Amino acid sequence: MRLRSICAISTMILLAGGFGAAADAKSKSAGGTVAPASVGGTTGLTGTTGSSGTTGSTSGTTGSTSGTTGATEPELDAGLAPITLAKDQSPTAVYGGPVFIETAAGLVPYSSSTPSAAANVVAGGTTATASSSTGTSLPQLVVPGSTAEQVEVDGLGLAAAPENAPAVVQEVIWAANKIIGRPYVYGGGHKSFKSYGYDCSGTVSYALHGGKLLKAPLDSSQFESWGSRGQGQWMTILTNAGHAYIDVAGLRLDTSTENDPSNLEGPRWRPLRPTNAGFVKRHPVDF
Repeated sequence: MRLRSICAISTMILLAGGFGAAADAKSKSAGGTVAPASVGGTTGLTGTTGSSGTTGSTSGTTGSTSGTTGATEPELDAGLAPITLAKDQSPTAVYGGPVFIETAAGLVPYSSSTPSAAANVVAGGTTATASSSTGTSLPQLVVPGSTAEQVEVDGLGLAAAPENAPAVVQEVIWAANKIIGRPYVYGGGHKSFKSYGYDCSGTVSYALHGGKLLKAPLDSSQFESWGSRGQGQWMTILTNAGHAYIDVAGLRLDTSTENDPSNLEGPRWRPLRPTNAGFVKRHPVDF
């Protein structure tokens, strides 16, 4: 009789414990899902070819992830634009894919015979001559995919915006092209966005202003607290108290010749650096 009572009580305890564990497991299963990464993209100057030429531009833009991040942000993520040169990539690589020009009618193949452009283009290693004496505006160059590429126009390495990038990102790239080749001038681009030459943060400010993301120029220290913290989906500002540059869709806009085989100073599109140690990462909100 006593054994029966002990067995019955043990059974009740085990059943109660099972229900408690199930309830506890259920309470722990509720958790937010992670927003999927929307942009892949390899680093610029990869030399890979894009898709065959199309006459219409891709109007859809990729959405940004809306979930909030925790206390720390990942250094690298498939949904973020690259900010370091991959180990298997060469900073001297030449883009050999198709190049297009943005027109009112959409995208059309860009070449030396394009009526709206005075300058010839060097793409895929072919040679061409160009003249800057006509005073016409720079062409708005576009390449397929989600990665910007560097194309030589009139002896300057201009950036072609990726077709899949949001319009704001494309405008930042095309705006920066306007000051490529200008001399480095300390303080240049801070009194006014229009300047004979530009320093590092003046260059970054000019590009962001072109995308209507900045109303007044900032110095490198001010950029340390501007925008959102961490690496961006399309653009990342690398900044500290002494220097600033910006990576846009896999290309680096910088006045420093560091890690650039061209060794040319002033505002230039350059290969990504192998590392960005010592710099704070910031990015425009939603980009």
